Amino acid sequence: MIELEGVPELIDPVMVAAFEGWNDAGDAASTAVAHLDREWKGEVFAALDAEDYYDFQVNRPTVFLDNGVRKITWPTTRLSVVRVGGEKPRDLVLVRGIEPSMRWRSFCNEILAFAHELGVEMVVILGALLGDTPHTRPVPVSGVTSDPDLARTMDLEETRYEGPTGIVGILQEACTHAGVPAVSLWAAVPHYVSQPPNPKATLALLNRLEDLIGLRIPLGELPEDARAWQVGVDQLAAEDSEVAEYVQTLEEARDTAELPEASGEAIAREFERYLRRREPGTGPGGPGVAMEGGDTPFLRETGGGRTRPPKPEQPGPEAVPGAEAAEGAGAAEEPDGPEGPEGSADGSPDGDTAPDPGTDTGTDAGTGTDADADAGADADADADADADADADGDSDRGTGGGPGGGTGGESGT
Repeated sequence: MIELEGVPELIDPVMVAAFEGWNDAGDAASTAVAHLDREWKGEVFAALDAEDYYDFQVNRPTVFLDNGVRKITWPTTRLSVVRVGGEKPRDLVLVRGIEPSMRWRSFCNEILAFAHELGVEMVVILGALLGDTPHTRPVPVSGVTSDPDLARTMDLEETRYEGPTGIVGILQEACTHAGVPAVSLWAAVPHYVSQPPNPKATLALLNRLEDLIGLRIPLGELPEDARAWQVGVDQLAAEDSEVAEYVQTLEEARDTAELPEASGEAIAREFERYLRRREPGTGPGGPGVAMEGGDTPFLRETGGGRTRPPKPEQPGPEAVPGAEAAEGAGAAEEPDGPEGPEGSADGSPDGDTAPDPGTDTGTDAGTGTDADADAGADADADADADADADADGDSDRGTGGGPGGGTGGESGT
């Protein structure tokens, strides 16, 4: 049994975990837990023995100077506790580390031993994966669980994923077998801007976590960071026509596939979050809704060339029901070209065609005259004569049935 010293009795504790590595695209998940630890001033009470779980050739230790004394930081997983006050106090146990290199079952058992000792009521594991999602839209976050009852009571998806998995999937299954309710929240990160950080995805995970556990999370400067990130990505995309066209294709596919998201339930969820943020005395952070989407663009520097890189291998979304559908939607045929500012095909602002300078737009337009009728009759007579002459010529030459013969409709002209 684990002996914990200096850890007070916790109130309705929830364990929130994230691990750097394969399940952490754009460092979105691990940054979310680090944000909670920083904003709520978490106190570390335990660290797993790095020697048991990590290959130091893969995750190397780092050396630093502390007042002239050299010290070493070893890669590991640390646990901290935060006390959240307010009208409905609830404490969190934060688990932040690196995906272990070995002994995953022992690793999960050690995490669960801490959970049992602290009386944890639920484990929430954060993850992020690469997906065919445009950076200009709200970040999709999926909540999944292996427990059918939990899926029904908390409006989550029951995972159906089959394939390779990471420590997030292993820890969730270990919790389920141990009788501890466990949920995974997964954010989809655009694969064409996969380099960390991704504050927009981090913000989306925190908003979904807030809804799940019923706590107001102080966001600090994260909303502003997310807006700045999107502005940067917009600027880079605008400088490359190929990337801009690809982003437009993803936007069209996303808008078509996710129209049901504009449901009454989704609107009610955003309104509840807005009300929570207006309540005074519920913790640090200013009022207002921190939306992960919105009309503001975002982005950050991506280094060298800006052409769309090949999509890298990504973790299996035990996380993301419907990820396959999103991929299929993202591969939709690209349009011939962008539309005009207001959606007109020719680029005119209102989609109307300007009148021909020679067109009569007065009150007499459309009325016939004797001269017009005579001219029309003469034209018809000339056309009949030409047709007769063509028919005689074809008959003399014997064409029409040989190669190349036939009407323009058949030849494609």
